[in-house]
Amino acid sequence: MFGQGQGLPTSQPSLVTIIREEVKVGRTAEHARIESGWPAAFGRANSPDYYLAMVSLTGKPQAWYIIPSASNAAYGESMQRYDNDAAMTAELDRLSRADADVLEGLRTIQAFARPDLSMGAFPDLAKQRFWEISVVRVRPGHEADFDAAAKAYGSAAQRAAPTTQYRVYEVMAGMPTPTYIIFASLASYGEFDQMFANGMKTMQGATDAEKAALQKFSIDATLSWETNRFRLDPKMSYVSRETRVTDPKFWGPMPTASPGTRRSP
Repeated sequence: MFGQGQGLPTSQPSLVTIIREEVKVGRTAEHARIESGWPAAFGRANSPDYYLAMVSLTGKPQAWYIIPSASNAAYGESMQRYDNDAAMTAELDRLSRADADVLEGLRTIQAFARPDLSMGAFPDLAKQRFWEISVVRVRPGHEADFDAAAKAYGSAAQRAAPTTQYRVYEVMAGMPTPTYIIFASLASYGEFDQMFANGMKTMQGATDAEKAALQKFSIDATLSWETNRFRLDPKMSYVSRETRVTDPKFWGPMPTASPGTRRSP
């Protein structure tokens, strides 16, 4: 997750905008080719508006674009930079039309950070390659049950599996609420084994009170809980030169193209 003009953040961004694209079956390669045009246009324009792109490994074919911001004001400034740029608007329209041919649907979601419910040290994002993302829909009026369950799980994890790390966000617009999105990242796919082991240790080590809070949430408050795994796509992401030099083979050079557009809702 990146922020306007800041490259990779070193702490949990206050806000994230998530652009979630549903890709038609059999069109993922074509979609990836089209999407590489966005960072190319950004690079040529020397845009400071960085974002991460990731593609689903489980569930339906999807691509997620994560745009972090320090505030709504910061995101608004990013939008304003391009509103009066005719060339950028034209390129945005062209890429959007091309996208339309390979997508089943698109949703833009905005969410704010819940550091009080998050766990562990913030990761070195330049080294993260895989993500596990959970979307949790909660029964209206039961937000306190989610908070209690998240805090109970976090307390148990701190004792039983202190290397556990994840970030919690609460949706404020773009989908039914209350909804929470939980992000966990890994440097290699094999680390999913340790993530699974940490989860087992956490549940086994939970106190009776912690188990009660988790059970209450599961029975009384949960509408749905869907978890999927994603792979970071460097060609569809737009990151700074400073990030690229940390692993040139993975990230590749700064892309360039004719003056273009930004990744936009």
